[in-house]
Amino acid sequence: MTMQNPMLEKLKEILPAIRENASKAEEMRMVPQENIDMLHGIGLNRAFLPKAYGGLEMSLPEFTDCIAALAGACCSTAWAYSLLCTHNHQMAMFPKEAQDEFWGENPDTVASSSIAPFGKHEEVEGGIIFTGDMKWSSGVDHAQWIIVGFNRFNDAGEKVYSFAVIPKKDFTIIDDWYSAGMQGSGTKTARIEGVFVPEHRIQAAADMMEGRHAGRPLYPDSKIFHTPYRPYFACGFAAMSLGVAERMIEVYKEMTKNRVRAYTGAQVKESIPPILRIAESYQQVCAARAYLEKTWNEHKEYGERHEYPDRYTLAHWRTNQAYAIKMCVEAVNRLWAVMGASNWLADREGQRLWRESNMTAAHAYTDYDVCAQIIGREILGLEPDPTLL
Repeated sequence: MTMQNPMLEKLKEILPAIRENASKAEEMRMVPQENIDMLHGIGLNRAFLPKAYGGLEMSLPEFTDCIAALAGACCSTAWAYSLLCTHNHQMAMFPKEAQDEFWGENPDTVASSSIAPFGKHEEVEGGIIFTGDMKWSSGVDHAQWIIVGFNRFNDAGEKVYSFAVIPKKDFTIIDDWYSAGMQGSGTKTARIEGVFVPEHRIQAAADMMEGRHAGRPLYPDSKIFHTPYRPYFACGFAAMSLGVAERMIEVYKEMTKNRVRAYTGAQVKESIPPILRIAESYQQVCAARAYLEKTWNEHKEYGERHEYPDRYTLAHWRTNQAYAIKMCVEAVNRLWAVMGASNWLADREGQRLWRESNMTAAHAYTDYDVCAQIIGREILGLEPDPTLL
């Protein structure tokens, strides 16, 4: 991007140290505290924190450029930290009482999440009793709260997909994150057993998507909070895929410059296939960046106008990001396929980038088989399929 981004300049100063910690993150199966401290130190965690609590209210394009750069250094750190940041955007849609509980004593407070509606609940006076083993909670070791998903029922007996916010004292972390990709993201399970959640810490997902959330009147001049929550929640996935792909091109380029064939001594860089592979992957990643930047700028413009997108636009935004991830993964895999056996060694950056790249396409939100159906139905004027989220 050509825009000024002071946060990106601060981030660049600590990226070498974060890259150095990438292997440590994988060994620990969580983001090292040192990385969290460095990122908090430059204030990136306050990107989507309301200004009323000392936040920056950064634009989405500024934030995603930072996450892409962070992912090029350590995608596990970027995965967990991006979510810790974007949950602030979601929290700003809760009632002021919940926000004061959350940030009142410490504006650096962050939440992890497990938002698939797997939680069980019992309706009680003033709120709910919540129970569940809430999986896939990236960065939970570094969070002071967790946002969890569950289905409520309205007076008509219809499901209402909702979120509850629960403090760390009320859940236990289950150390069960053993993964081939994003090993350092610490995407563990939070066990919650019979915890009371007051009504002010509960919001419906549809209200957050359509501007009916309790926090909307709190920030009338904000350029980022009059927007659907989901594009902000998910923005990091595509940014990370982009950052990994851009880094893979650099790694492949440097490796190929000095690589010789083991049995013949021939210079690999003078062969036609490596030239063609890096050319196509480079073009593909450049196209993905341009596509994503256009989409992120549209998010920004809608937010500045306090305009909520229609159904087609939402589908367009969501599936654009999934398609860009598809392009980035293809670009990475094209290079990885010919990087040679030495790059399968556990300490090589190339194999880590390959694993992380493919993991970015594995999230439910980035599954292109689902996304292609969503946008295809919109293009053809069909009603949305409720089995596709």
